[in-house]
Amino acid sequence: MNNNLLVRSFKVLFLAIVASAMIGCASVTMPPPSATASTVENLRAANIVPATAGKFVLAPGVNPEVDKSLGGLRGSSLQATSGSFSQQLKEVIIAELKAAGLYDEKSPNQIEGQLMESQVDAAVSVGTARLSAKFTVDRNGKRVFDKVLSVESQWESSFVGAIALPAAIHQYSLLYKTLAAKLFEDKDFKAALAR
Repeated sequence: MNNNLLVRSFKVLFLAIVASAMIGCASVTMPPPSATASTVENLRAANIVPATAGKFVLAPGVNPEVDKSLGGLRGSSLQATSGSFSQQLKEVIIAELKAAGLYDEKSPNQIEGQLMESQVDAAVSVGTARLSAKFTVDRNGKRVFDKVLSVESQWESSFVGAIALPAAIHQYSLLYKTLAAKLFEDKDFKAALAR
């Protein structure tokens, strides 16, 4: 390897480390929940009754930090819009139901959730993220749905923090909409709230 190439390689490596260190201290807040066109369309076609969202909390036995902080972001931190990831999930559920005209605060049909897993890894080569929750539906006071649903994502990551971290945050944030869509597409969920 000639000296010029060696010097250039060290410069690139140095800049990557500096960029990674600069981004390493970043604190980012997730975007406010919004509806997804495909999910809203599926909800409208599902022929279900309106519902409300009850308690969304951390599942029993899960470390309380899981609801407030997220590791795997190379020293950066990600905050939920409302301060907790279980509430972020609730707000996504509400946003989708409202957009479909199926949210009713006074409905006797109540969707609740317990956050079980919330993780992301902005690894050097392949990034991963996973979200898991137990959902229940009570209809007129009777439990009619109880199921754990999980979603995960995998993407090409980068050594450079300035590239890897925004990608990881984006992929992790998308999982909330993906998990809500999975719930609304679940045949047992649709049967539980069928008109």
